[in-house]
Amino acid sequence: MTASVVFAPLVGWLVIYALTAVAVALVALALWRGLSGWWLRALGFAALLLALANPALQEEERANLSDIVILVVDDSASQGLGDRRAETEAAIASVQAEVAGLPNTELRIHRVGDGEEDAGSLVLTALSEALAEEPRARVAGAILVTDGRVHDLGLAPNLPAPLQVLLTGSDSDWDRRLVVKNAPAFAIIGEEFMLDLRIEDIGAAPGAAEVDLTISIDTEEPATYTVPLNEDLELPVTLPHGGANVLQFSVAPVDGELTDRNNAAAVQINGVRDRLRVLLVSGEPHAGERVWRNLLKSDAAVDLVHFTILRPPEKQDGVPVDELSLIAFPTRELFIEKIEEFDLIIFDRYRMRGILPMSYIENVVNYVRNGGTVLVAAGPEYGAVDSLYRSPLAEILPVAPTAQVVEEGFRPALTDLGRRHPVTEGLEEAAPEGGWGRWFRAIEVELLDGQVLMTGPRDLPLLVLNRVDQGRVAVLASDHAWLWGRGYEGGGPQLELLRRLAHWMLKEPELEEETLTAEVRGEAMTVIRRSLAEEAPGPVTITGPDGAVVVLELPQTAPGRYEAVFQAPVLGLYRLEQGDLTRVIAVGPAAPREFVETIASGDDLAPLAAATLGGVTRLEDGFPDIRAVAEGRPAIGRGWIGVTPREAYLTTDVNVAPFLPAWAWLLLAAGLAVAAWLIEGRRGAKAA
Repeated sequence: MTASVVFAPLVGWLVIYALTAVAVALVALALWRGLSGWWLRALGFAALLLALANPALQEEERANLSDIVILVVDDSASQGLGDRRAETEAAIASVQAEVAGLPNTELRIHRVGDGEEDAGSLVLTALSEALAEEPRARVAGAILVTDGRVHDLGLAPNLPAPLQVLLTGSDSDWDRRLVVKNAPAFAIIGEEFMLDLRIEDIGAAPGAAEVDLTISIDTEEPATYTVPLNEDLELPVTLPHGGANVLQFSVAPVDGELTDRNNAAAVQINGVRDRLRVLLVSGEPHAGERVWRNLLKSDAAVDLVHFTILRPPEKQDGVPVDELSLIAFPTRELFIEKIEEFDLIIFDRYRMRGILPMSYIENVVNYVRNGGTVLVAAGPEYGAVDSLYRSPLAEILPVAPTAQVVEEGFRPALTDLGRRHPVTEGLEEAAPEGGWGRWFRAIEVELLDGQVLMTGPRDLPLLVLNRVDQGRVAVLASDHAWLWGRGYEGGGPQLELLRRLAHWMLKEPELEEETLTAEVRGEAMTVIRRSLAEEAPGPVTITGPDGAVVVLELPQTAPGRYEAVFQAPVLGLYRLEQGDLTRVIAVGPAAPREFVETIASGDDLAPLAAATLGGVTRLEDGFPDIRAVAEGRPAIGRGWIGVTPREAYLTTDVNVAPFLPAWAWLLLAAGLAVAAWLIEGRRGAKAA
């Protein structure tokens, strides 16, 4: 039960203040005039003013509330290093026992693990959420049991009571870690770039000077180098192929270090070509000539060299030779000196008219066998006597002309192989209602070698791909693909077909026929196997960073495409194997955020604790006592930490009673005024 005086004024306080000023002035005047009853007048005015202020006695019945101590326990991965887990559990038991010994005090325990998607230790976020669940007026203190490696320092809450940090770990801990500093997302294939990395010992390290560093790219044989410790290293790297390249760096674990999870690092760098150089030679102007030009010019990564032969040499009309073209056709420079610089050569309706000697065509054959690519977009000339097939190029061409040209309407169709091949896979799904538009000319050819992806009239080969030694060759046996681009009879996927065809010729990894890849989102890995085989390729063997092996079955999701989702149990590098195909995939960083900084330290949390008069106590030195300290006093000392009792309460009942009723105040004021008048009147009579 507590009592207090409260006021419920009958008029505004400004009115009362004004009346008080008037009363003081009148009393001062009475005093100046020497009236003997001035003090009674003052009391009378005071009684009137109190009546207006309406004082009352308020009595409250209160129920005392318990104080609350919040204990946040860091259960993140780094807390599993060394003896930290045992220290943590012992600290929890000690805090429970100490808080139980404090009068009228409760303990709230909150445990927090690793954040999602490698967010690290979110201890302060958990503390903020715990504070939001409790009345701030009852929180007497907060205790964190952690190794100090928290990753949400910017989310520290405003605490109403001391913050105490109980630090796990030992002063003698040490660890060796490998850090890659500046891995780019993209790099040019075949061009050297520098990668900065550092191998360092942190904590109470033994003081080694050098270490063996092992480096590998994808599934290549690793190479080992001896490098200095605790120094920034510049490593020259050259990507061997396009697409994703996984670079792995590792150092051997050492006895005594906290963990080997940060002894390795993996970065994924996409290999891209600097500029794709394409040579397009059009044998004559025709309706579809600009199809290839527009396609290639629309790609900013392509440097296109395009020549169109407008006038055949046999045409004799008296025009001087130096006026036949704006610039001379640099055949020797293109087909002898710089042919190796081109990534793709396209012959678009080209005839052998003597412009390119046979020796130049032989050079093109050698260019393909050594890894180059040639695409023949054929028209009626392919079956003529001056066809490219009548040249040395016939050695590598997959189809032979019969000299027949089929000129009738037909709808191109995918073969069973074409439905599985990445160049034409899924194109039927993009067909307009009623199917693709018709073409009206095809060159009759006989298949010699290669893969037929599309057929024309009478199931004749229409699009044929082939690999020749290290190079690639393709033949499109029609010059009417442009009809799709014009939308004739609904058109068709001209742009997508020709784009995929060109990218397959340019050896883009995503268009390879036999591939094993994976797409990672968070901790889910979608394993994708592409194959042209009619039979299923079989399961994929997945080896995790901890050595665990999982065999994953891949159901067919589309012709030639098999995929399944694998939920990675831990972050790190996973090795995928299926037959002769091997792939290394990184799920999250090779060393998660929890293992970047492994040495326990209270340096980051010390300023937060000091701001609340708390502090950091290392559990290695023994568990401290918990005491109650007054608000505003230091809450940490040698061998003890403090919490601040809040003395919170709940009001259960309130009684308010006025000091005097209104008539009593009025009677009191009137009596005092009469008494003052009588005293002053009596003294005035004596003076007379």
